[in-house]
Amino acid sequence: MELTKPAVDITYCTGCRWLMRAGWMAQELLVTFENELGRVSLVPGSGGIFEVRLDGTLLWSRSDEGRLPEIAELKQRLRDRVAPGRSLGHSDRQPRQDGATDNHGA
Repeated sequence: MELTKPAVDITYCTGCRWLMRAGWMAQELLVTFENELGRVSLVPGSGGIFEVRLDGTLLWSRSDEGRLPEIAELKQRLRDRVAPGRSLGHSDRQPRQDGATDNHGA
């Protein structure tokens, strides 16, 4: 019996015209995690919403974070849950000399 692969839902504000951004992020997640994810769905919303959920668990909320996600940080949050030991290459966190992390604009 095959286990069901995780599902991602991206809820975006239609009035804000965020469909293209949500679609691009869905594509990036599907390409990066093609073997780990069962589906990525786009869910129309309103009121400035932009949320990303993995099997119902909130990964990103524009209202909580105060901004839309960078694709690298979204990939990192998803990777930490579906493939914790996996490298994301240039999208991965880069340690800085002061011990903080730096994504080098990714």
